[in-house]
Amino acid sequence: MRETERNQRMEYRHELKYVVTAPQIAVLESRIRGLISLDSHVGEEKKYQIRSLYFDDYYNSCYLENEIGTDPREKFRIRIYNGDAGRISLELKRKEHGMTQKKSCLLREEQCRELMAGRPLPVDNSYDPVLQKMNLLMRTRLLRPKVIVEYERVPYVDSLGNTRITLDQNIASSDVIDDFLKPWIRRRPIMPAGQHILEVKYDEFLPDYIYQNLQLTNLRQTAFSKYYLCRRYMLSSKN
Repeated sequence: MRETERNQRMEYRHELKYVVTAPQIAVLESRIRGLISLDSHVGEEKKYQIRSLYFDDYYNSCYLENEIGTDPREKFRIRIYNGDAGRISLELKRKEHGMTQKKSCLLREEQCRELMAGRPLPVDNSYDPVLQKMNLLMRTRLLRPKVIVEYERVPYVDSLGNTRITLDQNIASSDVIDDFLKPWIRRRPIMPAGQHILEVKYDEFLPDYIYQNLQLTNLRQTAFSKYYLCRRYMLSSKN
């Protein structure tokens, strides 16, 4: 499916996030492994690595809006998988009334490097609307790359409710923007030792058999994004 066609079909989805420990992850995986399947994109290690470069404007609006819970709010990121620069996606994520929507388009490596350097691309009406919007904000709001977020993801999927359960571990950040497209980057952990993130995403409903098996005591829901956590860590470390 072409990227633009997929964007047209994307609707707002529920997205719930929880802080979990390694023992809780083990329990959850033992419960859902027999119920739903791993995403077909995982490799032999049954996980993949996600690396995202997040952008914010001169006033750090994305960071501050996440902190105070502004609704709606948007943020841009460039994403690659497993340190492979062969496929680069630009994504616009919008949160509104507790629901999320993601639109994306592919970038050429030379385009990505220009954006990494904080330079807007030449105006071109043939660009995907996501890239056109980001390009405009780079000129008018001084949108610039701020932080790299990297983590390992174990993804489970189910067709009912278009459900996606992801276990995100070893969340780390880097402010060395020039390293983004390298196979390996210098990074630092941003979560307390032993803490990870569980994300539950679905369309109109979460199947009951999944809901029941996700119930754990002391499961703590969080509204903060990985971008916010990494920026907060980076900003506090400079003070």
